[in-house]
Amino acid sequence: MSLRRLSNASRSLSATSLRDKLSMLSTTPLVPVATALQANIDFVPAKVPRKRRLQMLAVALWSVLIILATVSFLLLCSYPPLWPLLAMYLVWANWIDKSSEHGGRTSPWFRSLKIWTYFADYYPASFLKEADLPADRPYLFGYHPHGIIGMGALATFATEATGFSAAFPGIKPHLLTLASNFNIPLYRDVILALGICSVSKRSCSNILKGGPGSAITIVVGGAAESLSAHPGTADLTLRRRLGFIKLAIRHGADLVPVFSFGENDIYEQMPNEPGTTVYKLQEKFKSVFGFTLPLFHGRGLLNYNLGLMPYRRQIVAVIGRPIHVTQTENPTLEEVMRMQKLYIEELERCASSHTLFAHSFIVSRSIWNTYKDVFAKARTRELSIIA
Repeated sequence: MSLRRLSNASRSLSATSLRDKLSMLSTTPLVPVATALQANIDFVPAKVPRKRRLQMLAVALWSVLIILATVSFLLLCSYPPLWPLLAMYLVWANWIDKSSEHGGRTSPWFRSLKIWTYFADYYPASFLKEADLPADRPYLFGYHPHGIIGMGALATFATEATGFSAAFPGIKPHLLTLASNFNIPLYRDVILALGICSVSKRSCSNILKGGPGSAITIVVGGAAESLSAHPGTADLTLRRRLGFIKLAIRHGADLVPVFSFGENDIYEQMPNEPGTTVYKLQEKFKSVFGFTLPLFHGRGLLNYNLGLMPYRRQIVAVIGRPIHVTQTENPTLEEVMRMQKLYIEELERCASSHTLFAHSFIVSRSIWNTYKDVFAKARTRELSIIA
């Protein structure tokens, strides 16, 4: 085997050839990295109204609140003189304070802070009231769809930014979330001040036992439904969800269906149709940890199309007409299924009651059918109950 040797002439470039190569480089435009990024990322202009900046800041702070709370607590732990106080706080939070299971400790002042107004105005988020709710009985609000995070549920039921208390005087709302969220130091105190409580069965019962005006809001679809949260769709996990119906019957709480138009539109999610590898991995993750991990993206602080911030897309929560529930301590399956049927009809389809009045009839329309052409013009398909 012979080695090919390079001559000195082949190793060097002549002055003429070098000049030719340099001239070619000078005539070929170099695309700066910033210009290449600019072609794919839609950056925010330098001049943005102060109000929009504050709206962005409010949503950004909420989006990373768990991280901020955790980092803040660890920083406090790095200061030894605070250790006795921090130890007392952890003992109190984990073994003594049971507020999350007993109606929380809502702070009307905290729920009314200006930051929540900026938070709601970012999308903007609002609600549409279909009927008055007398404060002489308890209520169970069923919120649909879950979305990726449930920003509309927070704005409507955990703050006064959209005017819930003014629209429904005497009703004391409690948005419910996973019990594990109350194990996070500092973060737990923020959500408790917003009136947010655990979604455990015990917590729900304790709140509804509070009597007239007590209300809980359950995001019925839960983690499973978040995997179906794609823009333009309304795929609900509802058919097998009977627990909240039983709960309402046992406590005589009227059922109030809530459909949030736009909740699924504020994030883009990676394609994960049932049967795909991504979907199977997400389901496995949910079975192990109790919550799921949607692969999603939104916008960034300084751009409009890449990041983890939600898009500025309108959210309108339509709070429907209450479905009266007769209290029964041990409801039969037939009673539960009957109430579920009424509940689904409110959300899903037209239910016509042909009550004759002077040769006319009254038509009662479901929430979806009534408002889909107003708030869901960009939908890609109709409402569907997938499980």
